[in-house]
Amino acid sequence: MKLIADEGVDQPIVSALRTEGFEVTYYAETNRGSMDEDILSHAQNTHTLLLTCDKDFGELVHRNRMVTAGVLLIRLAGLSASKKSQLVIDAIRDHGSEMLGKFAVIAPGQLRIRQSQ
Repeated sequence: MKLIADEGVDQPIVSALRTEGFEVTYYAETNRGSMDEDILSHAQNTHTLLLTCDKDFGELVHRNRMVTAGVLLIRLAGLSASKKSQLVIDAIRDHGSEMLGKFAVIAPGQLRIRQSQ
């Protein structure tokens, strides 16, 4: 599965996803400083799930009604890098297809997947 990670996603999560065979475009490596709207549009145009830790994407999708190919908002503060990575990997493996076109939030002990609009 192809993924886009905005620059706020922890690098260990991106590395772990790549190790597990996911193809990840990481904005911290390729397009640092890009506008959120541009990142969301790029993910939509390439039909790619967007990973982010930035709640502003929720506003763009829900309030501004920007179309999305899918967003996974990572809310795992306080957990170790390895625990965060494993939770994200498991969520994408188990529910990645369900997240397409939706807005999902992963937090300790929960994964919520909602319609994006």
